[in-house]
Amino acid sequence: MFVRGFPAAAFATNCWVVAPAEGEQCVVIDPGIGVEDQLDEVLREHRLQPVAVLLTHGHLDHTFSVTPVCGARDIPAWIHPADLELLADPMKGLSPESRSMFGGRLEWTEPSNVALLDPSAPLQLAGLTFATDFAPGHTPGSVVFETERTLFSGDVLFAGSIGRTDLPGGSWEQMQDSLARVILPKPDDLVVHTGHGPSTTIGRERASNPYLQDLAAAPPSRGL
Repeated sequence: MFVRGFPAAAFATNCWVVAPAEGEQCVVIDPGIGVEDQLDEVLREHRLQPVAVLLTHGHLDHTFSVTPVCGARDIPAWIHPADLELLADPMKGLSPESRSMFGGRLEWTEPSNVALLDPSAPLQLAGLTFATDFAPGHTPGSVVFETERTLFSGDVLFAGSIGRTDLPGGSWEQMQDSLARVILPKPDDLVVHTGHGPSTTIGRERASNPYLQDLAAAPPSRGL
């Protein structure tokens, strides 16, 4: 499987390009702020054709470029229904400090083709099967995507940390449940490509991530 990630121009948000191999169809995960030129370069260099954008959640640093990326290629953006309002109005999910960076207002147009994720139904895209786990806590509609022994964790799990829960719609209790129900039951050798920072593995995080140390794994479930 081909996976290429690079940080966005702001907030160091990782944008991921995933395909069966070079020269194939691909999906783009979390196109954040200022990624268009670098994304175009990756697609051109590896002869890739995007067929969809997958969004791990609705925060602006993960969705900022979704409309131009989708619109230029007439492809859908997939998001969980619980974060749909953030795709319509990303300012709702920002902290006061982040809102001030945009002067309290944002010129925004949501994608014309939005598809809603159903975690009970795997996505068949670009020759790959993506399982979706519902993992709220960072946002009401946060999800993680798993394909080919690889997890794209968005802002649910980082190397050595987890996503913050103090933003609008966040919940510490839901995050604890998501970590126990979604993350801890995963196998140790599962590679994790995160929403920010370096990639890791479930085993490494199980052994060293302080936010996982006192949790007991709950029975896995795809959720809502």
